Amino acid sequence: MNDRLYFMAAASFEAARRLERLSDEQRLHGHSFLARVRAELPTGFAPFPGAEAEELTERLRKTVAPLDYTLLNEHVPMPTDENLARWIQARLEMSGIVQVSVQSAGDRGVAVNREGQTHCWQRFRFEAAHQLPNVPPGHQCGRMHGHGFEVILRGAGPDSARLKAAWMPLQEQLHWACLNDLPGLENPTSERLAAWLWVRLQPTLPELSRVTVYETATAGCHYDGSRYRIWKERGFESALRLSSALKGDARRRLHGHSYTLRLHLTAPLNEIMGWTVDYGEVRARFEPLYCQLDHHRLDELAGLAEPTVAELLSWIRARMAMVLPRLNRIDLEQTPGCGAILCWDDDE
Repeated sequence: MNDRLYFMAAASFEAARRLERLSDEQRLHGHSFLARVRAELPTGFAPFPGAEAEELTERLRKTVAPLDYTLLNEHVPMPTDENLARWIQARLEMSGIVQVSVQSAGDRGVAVNREGQTHCWQRFRFEAAHQLPNVPPGHQCGRMHGHGFEVILRGAGPDSARLKAAWMPLQEQLHWACLNDLPGLENPTSERLAAWLWVRLQPTLPELSRVTVYETATAGCHYDGSRYRIWKERGFESALRLSSALKGDARRRLHGHSYTLRLHLTAPLNEIMGWTVDYGEVRARFEPLYCQLDHHRLDELAGLAEPTVAELLSWIRARMAMVLPRLNRIDLEQTPGCGAILCWDDDE
């Protein structure tokens, strides 16, 4: 398995558009758009190691700047999210782009990968109660409780309308319900729920590629019909100084970030527990390392040569390899949407 490092960036723009072929969007209207890019960057892309994410962000901002506060139809004849993503991809004029995505609303978006394939996604929310019957005595999830669950459906082709139409019958079953009462969800973990949704959606949405369940804002599960991947998210507040920064660059000074970290794990389903790995266990095993990161200076961490995003990802991976052997991907953002992803899974 080869390590792969992807840098990511995000940039927003405000614009109006008219979509003549879509009956509900033929009128002139506007959105707060969010563009994202993920790329494998060549050596020397940035002026110094540690500046890659910011350099990628600046290139993305410059690319979308002509769209800001304009009528998009003057730039793209049919300015759907997909066509806007392709327009941005073509004008970034750089190698190594893995994916460009455009989000026109908080609950939907489109991603175009380097092969030119399009994946649409739509987010839904429902309020429900559940409890996990097989957890050890005293485990908090053994008590009846509730969540504002969020589900993202992702597919290679279906538009927002088709995703919504397929989802609505399930929304009626899940919203304001106790999940344990639904046949097949007697043990309603995130993994079981994701698979339950997949079985009911995939026959009418053969293009469905992934179901994502957010049990909370910081934990959830992806399911693609055969494999589960869970994640646990933590935020930490840290200071740093980049000695690699060029003379006169402000990043040579002591500064700081509110980092967002996501730990991704892939494991077989435990048929008794109904989960792959307990979210609480992931948090507990990461806690000693988290305490070294949160409210500390990263440039003073033992074994970390330079506190760049890329070096920090490798540093965290090395220290978590034995603690979380199922870990196979780490995302790290130093500002919202700006950071890097390190993964070492052949199926990623």
